[in-house]
Amino acid sequence: MLEIFQGLMIPFIGTALGAACVFFLKGALNRNVQRGLTGFAAGVMVAASIWSLLIPAMEGSAEMGQLAFVPAVVGFWAGTLFLLALDHIIPHLHMNAKKAEGPHSRLSRTTMLCLAVTLHNIPEGMAVGAIYAGWLSGSEGITLGAALALSLGIAIQNFPEGAIISMPLRAAGMGKWRAFGGGVLSGAVEPIGGALTVLATALIVPILPYALAFAAGAMLYVVVEELIPEMSEGAHSDVGVISFAAGFSLMMMLDVALG
Repeated sequence: MLEIFQGLMIPFIGTALGAACVFFLKGALNRNVQRGLTGFAAGVMVAASIWSLLIPAMEGSAEMGQLAFVPAVVGFWAGTLFLLALDHIIPHLHMNAKKAEGPHSRLSRTTMLCLAVTLHNIPEGMAVGAIYAGWLSGSEGITLGAALALSLGIAIQNFPEGAIISMPLRAAGMGKWRAFGGGVLSGAVEPIGGALTVLATALIVPILPYALAFAAGAMLYVVVEELIPEMSEGAHSDVGVISFAAGFSLMMMLDVALG
């Protein structure tokens, strides 16, 4: 159980360390830096969705023969629709956007910015929880190394995310500690979501392939709906593309080397 606790906390620590940049950097992040960090996060999430989640989901359903894709497809669509629903019922504001999404709300821009990142972090916590549940259940193809690789990959891409949320809060006039707290709290949903996923999946082992694919669908929804538009916005969008490739490559190498 210690391994699971550590695995769930590693991504959260990545967010907290990134949010701490508010104590060392001044002003908002350069737009190209934001675009690069966003592209890197997107690359990590896409690679994690494929190697750490969808492929193990299909391998875990191998006994279904030619229909082994069914749990992966069903879970993938369930995760996509789940994030789509959250996207419509939670008021939130994406980075550099002028208009908030979701239902009308009187919440401040900074609060809705934090909610956007929190919404983003939900599937990441679920992904880590699902793969650790797979390791806990003794599922073939999911090793402790593979679970650790996903935790580290998510933590690495959470570091810039923590900075991306805390720095604009500071630039908007919020105190350093409050801006840091906003960045940290946005990542608190990850260990909570991960723990709930571990508990749910460990109780009903047969749903593991669906849970893995569910997390993948939710993560890819975030990538396509939020991260890709942000990294491609404006001129010189090749910064985001190169960063995406770097993040994808890093997560792929982590999964193969450790998994």
